[in-house]
Amino acid sequence: MSGTTPAPASLRVLVVDDERPALDELVYLLEGDERVGEVTGCDSATEAVVALRSSAYDAVFLDVAMPGLSGLDLAAVIGRSADPPAIVFVTAHAEHAVDAFDLHAVDYLLKPVRTERLREAVRRLAEAGPDRRDDTIAVELGGVTRLIHRDEIRYVEVQGDYSRLHTDTGSHLVRLPISALEERWREGGFVRIHRSLLVALHHVDAIQETAGRLTVRVGGRDLPVSRRLTPALREQLRRTRRAEG
Repeated sequence: MSGTTPAPASLRVLVVDDERPALDELVYLLEGDERVGEVTGCDSATEAVVALRSSAYDAVFLDVAMPGLSGLDLAAVIGRSADPPAIVFVTAHAEHAVDAFDLHAVDYLLKPVRTERLREAVRRLAEAGPDRRDDTIAVELGGVTRLIHRDEIRYVEVQGDYSRLHTDTGSHLVRLPISALEERWREGGFVRIHRSLLVALHHVDAIQETAGRLTVRVGGRDLPVSRRLTPALREQLRRTRRAEG
C-alpha cells in the first residue's frame, strides 16, 4: 500500500484588533492559508475573553494597543489558563518585543503585515511542539525587531545588566538577566557553566581539562567552566550521554 501525504494542520485561530479594517484584513489573509481551518475575529479584548471561554483555539493573533484591556494584558490572562493557545502579537509598536518574550509569544509581527511574513508565523504555529512558547526570543537587528529560535543560540554571555546571545551569524543584546534565560531554557539543554556564561550543550564542539579546570569549545571559542559549576556540568553531560545511548 502506497504512503499518503499527511493532511496539513487545521489551526483554529482567534484574531483580536480594535481597528476594524486591520481586523478584517488579517482575518482575510489567515483564511487564505491552507493550514488554517477556522478564523474568528474580535474587535475588543473583552469580546475575546468571552470567545476564549466558549471555544478552544490553537492560536491568538493579538493587537497590542487597544483601549481598556491591552493585548499585553490579555496575553497575560491567557497565559494563566491550563492549556493556553499560542500567542502572536500583531502591532505597529516594535518597542513591545521584550514584553512579548516575557509573555511567551511565538511570534511578533509588525504592521502593515506582509503576506509572506504572516505565512511564516503560521508555519511556526503549524510545526510547533509542546515547547512552542519557549523557543523564540525577540532581538533588534538593524533597527528591526525579529524573533530568533532558541536552537540558533550557541551561548549566552552576561553584559552588565543585559545578556548577549551568540549565534553562528553574530550576537544580539537583550534586556534580560542571564538567570531568567537559564530558568526558561533549562529544558532546552542550556547549562550554566560560569556566573557570566550559559551554554547550549548541543552546540558544544569539545571539552578540555587542564589541571582540573574545564573549558568547553563553542563556535571556535573556548569558554571557562567555574570550579563550583563543574560537577553540575559533568552530571548533565552524563545524563545527556545516557539519553543518547
